[in-house]
Amino acid sequence: MTGRSIQVARPGALTTIQDCGRPGYAHLGVPRSGALDAPAHHRANQLAGNPPGAPVLETTLTGVAVTARAAVTAAVTGAHAAVRLDGRPVGLGTAVAMAPGQTLDVGPARPGVRSYVAFSVGLRVPPVLGSASTDLLSGLGPARLTAGDVLELGDAAAPDAAAAAGSRPRCPQAGVPAAPVPGERAELLIHLGPRDDWLSDAGLAALRDDAWTVSPQSNRVALRLAGAAPPRSRSGELPSEGLVAGAIEALPDGQLVVFLADHPTTGGYPVIAVLDPRSLPVCAQARPGLTVTFRIA
Repeated sequence: MTGRSIQVARPGALTTIQDCGRPGYAHLGVPRSGALDAPAHHRANQLAGNPPGAPVLETTLTGVAVTARAAVTAAVTGAHAAVRLDGRPVGLGTAVAMAPGQTLDVGPARPGVRSYVAFSVGLRVPPVLGSASTDLLSGLGPARLTAGDVLELGDAAAPDAAAAAGSRPRCPQAGVPAAPVPGERAELLIHLGPRDDWLSDAGLAALRDDAWTVSPQSNRVALRLAGAAPPRSRSGELPSEGLVAGAIEALPDGQLVVFLADHPTTGGYPVIAVLDPRSLPVCAQARPGLTVTFRIA
């Protein structure tokens, strides 16, 4: 124990600990997980003086509030939100010095969905399969935050303080550029395949020209898009096949499912397209009710 910590005053609707995830275990049925908005995650760590893979807090819609129990620098990125230190407005996307006893409050996301809160020297979290990330599908990693939780910080006096703060996994999206937080509409860049032949010519045209709406059932596992079903050239299902983050399945009820970080590793519906990595951060910030269109690469 380092004696340096923060305490959760308000956990928000869903706040989890995320780093770059645990790639390389799909053959064991373990998804990558990790921060949904990778550029925002990396930017928060950069502002706090941490390495790109350091664990941070990922909030959902309603933000979070934490109280410092030691001097620490914090940084908040991601969704547009009011950030206050002991009630005083401070900047989003800036380094904020917190004294012991001070409370940092990240307000509701407007617009966007997820904010990222990094702390200097990082959070000290026991890694599971090399990562400190919470995986909501498998249950791996630390539990979602609750009021009163105390989170240990890294030791600033340690010879390698950044390494002492927690795991430092590879960051598959370290080079993905930041994307603007979507307002009322979002365009997602996609690559057709491997099962786009399950769509008729009219289905491919619909994928290119129609619009879908983000469903309230969306979460870290998948972005669910409601709309008219793109017409198919064939019916039925497939034997289960491997899935990757960004895979777009066409369900029989017409919904499209865009799989995100906590996605299952296999699925039985046709994957008609895959998101370009540059569009994954957009999905992380896509609110229910948002209108989504596709642009075929």
